[in-house]
Amino acid sequence: MGRGRFLTSLALVAAMIGGAAVAQQPPAPKEYEQRFLLPGSWFHGVHGLAFNKDDQLFAGSVIGQTLYRVQVDTGEVDRVIDPPMGMADDIAFAEDGTMAWTAFLLGKVYIRKPNGKTIEVANGMGGPNSIAFGKDGRLFVSEVFIGDALYEIDLKNVDKPDFKPFPRAELRRIAEKLGGLNGFEVHKDDGFLYGPLWFKGQVVKVNLETGNVEVIAEGFKIPAAANIDPQNRDNVYVVDTGTGNVWSISLTAKNRKLVASMKPGLDNLAFDSRGRLFVSSMTDNGIYLVDKQTGAWKTVTEGKLAVPADLAIVTENGKDTLHVADVFSYRTVDGQTGAVQDVLRVHGETHAYPIGISVGPRHVLLSSWFSNTVEKVDRKTNRLVATLGDFAAPIDAIEVADGTLYVAELATSNLVKVSADGKERSIVAKELRGPVALARGKDDLVYVTEIAAGAVTEINVASGTRRVVADGLAGPEGIAVGPDGRLFVAEVGQKRVVALDPATGARTVIASNLDIGLPPFQGGPPGFVPTGVTVGANGVVYVSSDIRNAIYRLTPPASP
Repeated sequence: MGRGRFLTSLALVAAMIGGAAVAQQPPAPKEYEQRFLLPGSWFHGVHGLAFNKDDQLFAGSVIGQTLYRVQVDTGEVDRVIDPPMGMADDIAFAEDGTMAWTAFLLGKVYIRKPNGKTIEVANGMGGPNSIAFGKDGRLFVSEVFIGDALYEIDLKNVDKPDFKPFPRAELRRIAEKLGGLNGFEVHKDDGFLYGPLWFKGQVVKVNLETGNVEVIAEGFKIPAAANIDPQNRDNVYVVDTGTGNVWSISLTAKNRKLVASMKPGLDNLAFDSRGRLFVSSMTDNGIYLVDKQTGAWKTVTEGKLAVPADLAIVTENGKDTLHVADVFSYRTVDGQTGAVQDVLRVHGETHAYPIGISVGPRHVLLSSWFSNTVEKVDRKTNRLVATLGDFAAPIDAIEVADGTLYVAELATSNLVKVSADGKERSIVAKELRGPVALARGKDDLVYVTEIAAGAVTEINVASGTRRVVADGLAGPEGIAVGPDGRLFVAEVGQKRVVALDPATGARTVIASNLDIGLPPFQGGPPGFVPTGVTVGANGVVYVSSDIRNAIYRLTPPASP
């Protein structure tokens, strides 16, 4: 008798002992059907642009922590430097081919030599942002948002074995309190630096020896970057992120001319050796070729979403409308067709970066640990009606019927109760273990995912009592309450979504092998771009793929 037949016979004998067969186990529940409601895209917000001497375009992404190379004629993209070192807010090339970039959230500056060797040349900076080489190979870098200064980094000894990166205190400080010197360039002819002051709406000329600043143009909303036209070096081109306009400025006449009108959210620009102008959009994950004569533009690459984080939903007449915190915008998405509409664009209608989102009785709430704000958007008009500040890294918020808000703070680990006008605040729950997302339950119940504890906790906001619904989860982030009362949680450490019974904590895996869980930067908050989950009235589950910049649509299996 073969081994397989023997084991089968033994099992049958065991089952028949006592004259009765063992009851058959019910089959494991089927997982939900997966499809992408929205396709993905490259980057996670695209920022700095620069061409090397071979006319290859390089692009940087801060949140994606990756540096890319883009084929401008085909739109093909490939990774050059992976996370975390690849974080690049701005990029520059020296005449010898050395590439430099600023790792904004890490506070570091890197260079890569033509032989491929990568060197950290500065650290401890407060938001290193723009970077440029002078014609003699000198390297200049500015701090913006977290700091506000212009420095020079001495590269003479970088090839020596004992070289160590410069801390900020050891850099030569050229100027400070400039007003946000963003994307700049050093002129090859006169050696002066030309760049925009983000917070002053000006474009300036900076003497790199004395730090003297001269205004050459003003009246911009939020000028983000300025570059010299290689075909006519009397012209400086400027992108205004607040309006989406592209301008040219004559350095001699000091007048400006509108070149193109695009959408708000432009971030940088670069010229190739032929003088063709390319601009980046952090909001649309896009790079565009702009005709300097006509103002027309051609898409090189673009995304439907930039960095989708938290999700919320409104279902009316059987139609699901997703509300998406897209980091550089607040957007809605049709749950059936995937059609995308802008509601607010960062630096157009708002200056906060939405990461958490919820739909309340009167307002959509946008939370941002980076901006330290909770914004209220009127549901009827889609207008931003209030920006509440003085939070400690708010990551999510919900609104109840009387207008009261409940806000989860990362920095304090508290759940905070906030009056409708934002003036009165009290702590409902302390010592939350890495709160990421909130969901409203019945009556006074609120559910919170605690990523550091691997748990989902239920909090009664009236009494302050709480209990753990489920623990042992690997990186719980987004959470939503389904129409059947179950809790749906993005368990990013396992790349899946689980459904939890709130009474017993029993869990069922409804989707596996999802591209979710963008890794945080070193020293950054866990769940810094939370994977969002929301559920429609018909039980369809939507999940943001922060890795692909896409949205999953998970459809429940048909009943037998």
